[in-house]
Amino acid sequence: MANNVIGEHSHVTLHFSLQLEDGTEVDSTFKSDPASFTVGDGSLLPGFERALFGLEAGDEAEIEIPPEAGFGQRNPSNIQKVRRDHFAPDIKLEPGLVVSFDNGGGELPGVVQEVGDDEVTVDFNHPLAGQTLNFHVKIIEVASVN
Repeated sequence: MANNVIGEHSHVTLHFSLQLEDGTEVDSTFKSDPASFTVGDGSLLPGFERALFGLEAGDEAEIEIPPEAGFGQRNPSNIQKVRRDHFAPDIKLEPGLVVSFDNGGGELPGVVQEVGDDEVTVDFNHPLAGQTLNFHVKIIEVASVN
């Protein structure tokens, strides 16, 4: 096992926990198997990957990712009104319900905010948009990928 420093194209195995500013834990691997990824493979936010650069196996760190380096700021234009007849008649529409739409290139999830007689307001922002993300990481292994 190589004890390399994390940089471009490193393969990293780590434990992490993700909390919001209010302390709410969104995700954690500390009580399960660690996560593995290769820097640049698109599986993690680029801002999170860059924040890991320079760490090596055995290191622990607290990393704060601002919205601009995370899921971006909330965009008011991503809140859309959709005609109610675009939903299947058997769906019980209520605020908080996650719905998916075919956007021609895959599925686009949205969260129902408001249900009216003729229209449903759907928020297509990522649920973590506008949030500062706080990661606690423990690096287990770092290997070079050539």
